[in-house]
Amino acid sequence: MVTTKGGRTSSSSSLFSKLFPLKKAASSSSTTIIILRFFILLILFIFIFNFYTTRHILEDHQYPNLPQHFVSHQLPKQQLKLEKLWEAPFSDGLHSCLNPTSNYQAVQGGDHYITVRCNGGLNQMRTGIADMVAVARMMNATLVIPELDKRSFWQDKSIFSDIFDEDHFINSLKQDVRIIKKLPQELVSIPRARKHFTSWGGLDSRLANNDLPLDIQRLRCRALYHALRFSPSIETLGKKLVERLRSHGGRYISLHLRYEKDMLAFSGCTYGLSDSESEELRLLRENTNHWKVKKINSTEQRIAGLCPLTPKEVGIFLQALGYPPSTIVYVAAGEIYAHLSDLTSRFPNVLFKEMIATEEELRVYSNHASQTAALDYIISLESDVFIPTHSGNMARAVEGHRRLLGHRKTITPDRKGLVEIFDKLESGQLKEGVSLQHLVKQLHQKRQGAPRKREGAPDGIRGRARFKAEESFYQNPYPECICRSKHRT
Repeated sequence: MVTTKGGRTSSSSSLFSKLFPLKKAASSSSTTIIILRFFILLILFIFIFNFYTTRHILEDHQYPNLPQHFVSHQLPKQQLKLEKLWEAPFSDGLHSCLNPTSNYQAVQGGDHYITVRCNGGLNQMRTGIADMVAVARMMNATLVIPELDKRSFWQDKSIFSDIFDEDHFINSLKQDVRIIKKLPQELVSIPRARKHFTSWGGLDSRLANNDLPLDIQRLRCRALYHALRFSPSIETLGKKLVERLRSHGGRYISLHLRYEKDMLAFSGCTYGLSDSESEELRLLRENTNHWKVKKINSTEQRIAGLCPLTPKEVGIFLQALGYPPSTIVYVAAGEIYAHLSDLTSRFPNVLFKEMIATEEELRVYSNHASQTAALDYIISLESDVFIPTHSGNMARAVEGHRRLLGHRKTITPDRKGLVEIFDKLESGQLKEGVSLQHLVKQLHQKRQGAPRKREGAPDGIRGRARFKAEESFYQNPYPECICRSKHRT
């Protein structure tokens, strides 16, 4: 309390006045004293603020479960980095353009018929069928529903209607090609001209990738991406499995881990395998008649980037890209030949279709590899990120389809470049950490599914080799089936 001149007390005295009592002074020095007091008070405030801030930071460090009163500036940055891992590339206003041009005429209908016998796995057969639709159109011929391969490695006895919606296939292309389910009985015994179509591209295409009329290219796209819809039972289960995957964590990577017995035997890739495993694969290759190349140098294959990534290499790759160990990774493949634990030790949430579907749901697909591959295709198509470990038929077909649907994120590993990095890790020249992350991310900046026109063959390649070196039409149908018009077609 302070007594005034009149003898009254006043409670209006401030802490400031008590700490720094004023003395009568000349008016010329009053301003200096006030400024000095202000700075002293400011220093006192800064000291108190720093004391309490430091205390809270120490408490947060010692007791991480306590409510956070001070928001870390690092957390938003980490969240932004994590979100970027899932972001689709900028599509630049591009979208699918599949409708025919104004010059396109409806099917006329001729008196010729084309019968087709497919070969290979699911996606090799799908692209082959799409090509034969285009051939039938160019020849003005009637296409008979194709026969599927029953003699390949998988020994799948499925017929067309087991895998595809046959009626939808016929009806959706009725303006393009006349399609019938069976050859007329009176023509069954008539001699036919036979033609074995050459594979022109890396995706076993039976037509050239480039320089075909625009309407033929768009017909190929309509046939593959719209007409060849899977059977209702496959479509229904595929969508259910996608929903179940999303219920696990919302977002997921579909990993086409082509580390399967047939691929390793066919490619001659034995890096990281035991002598007995390598010998088993060699014998399989020797005894498979339609695999023409028997003697393969595994080391040369790997250095050239022709081998699928191993499970260990995939784990290192995903971590270097920045994906956390909690990431849901769906393996779109058959039985993995060996060393899956090298992946699950880094990413424990690795899932297979057998883990998200019931035994009863999968029983009908037992011994039908092409039908289970169709489930993998649906799950891969709908994934947030698709990563193939080898550039086979499924990898390229899914990539092309995802481009058509708005350039969904597809990370294509640079296997040749990664081999050099992995070998440096193996020799100790490089350690896992920031340097590795920088190298891997830099190597894959432009390999994430962003829009680009289909690549031609490298300079200097001539003849038939040029066609095989081109990027597959079905892997990247831009510009024929992807455009920037005002209306989607």
